Amino acid sequence: MVAMSSSFLARLPLSRYEVDRDYLARDRENLFDELRADPAARVLPIFEGSALLSSPTSLALVPFNAIPDATQLVYLGRSLSTTSPEPEGTPIVAALLEDAGHLAEAEWGNLRRIGSQLSDRDTGLVAEALGILNWHASHQFSPRTGAATVAIKGGWVRVDPATGAEVFPRTDAAIIVGITDADDRLLLGSNALWENNRFSLLAGFVEPGESLEAAVIREVFEESGVRVTDPVYLGSQPWPFPASLMLGFSARVDESVPHTLTPDGNEILDLRWFSRDELRDAAGEILLPGSTSIARAIIEEWYGGPLEGHA
Repeated sequence: MVAMSSSFLARLPLSRYEVDRDYLARDRENLFDELRADPAARVLPIFEGSALLSSPTSLALVPFNAIPDATQLVYLGRSLSTTSPEPEGTPIVAALLEDAGHLAEAEWGNLRRIGSQLSDRDTGLVAEALGILNWHASHQFSPRTGAATVAIKGGWVRVDPATGAEVFPRTDAAIIVGITDADDRLLLGSNALWENNRFSLLAGFVEPGESLEAAVIREVFEESGVRVTDPVYLGSQPWPFPASLMLGFSARVDESVPHTLTPDGNEILDLRWFSRDELRDAAGEILLPGSTSIARAIIEEWYGGPLEGHA
């Protein structure tokens, strides 16, 4: 598998964005009061992990007075889009709703399902909103004192009121690898948490003190028993479920080392090599990752185009 083209990188669904995160504004003490008073400001409601939609392919951005009380606000930044309904420069806030109230019967969209269908701006907004809101949900208490933390700086920092120590958002790095052998077949595995006919690329989290390339070699061997060589970085996209950055790689089987496909039996229950013809002919039998994932993009780049019938 060769390095990906720039056109491939531009197509990574969740890497698209048209948002200026406007980080300097986060330091304004009364930022949310200013935004509530700004008639141009708009809010992206998030409820149970989904975003409010105006259509199946567009977000609904609404005024502050159109949403129920929010349990968390985060300033996402200013729109850079010149093609969206809202003018360029529109300030946008994410609002986490515990109760959807009068919006309960509206249309809501899950990023996994609709991420590849949204515009560049809307995709970037939802990925940013979910990533930071998921972080808030898991950092309600100080890791040092156990005291309840308080959100500050536009929702981008939490502070321990007992000590004044600040807690910053974190993103967990995870590698995902398109592995090919001497015959240019692609290795796919079936995860223990999935249906037994769903296959994807091998992936795993980067450990402390480990380079990305070392993580590729280690994770592939742990999950498959295969030694790989020449990890090549392809591109990345956020995966805010709950807080990962997926770092795409390709790698080749090290033909100098004998190997037998050996699923680890814990995360990976089945492993199979696929030629392009075999994967095409398995449509309807084999399920692949969804169109929003970087895994699907890497698989289809290797295949040479879209794969139909593998939803």
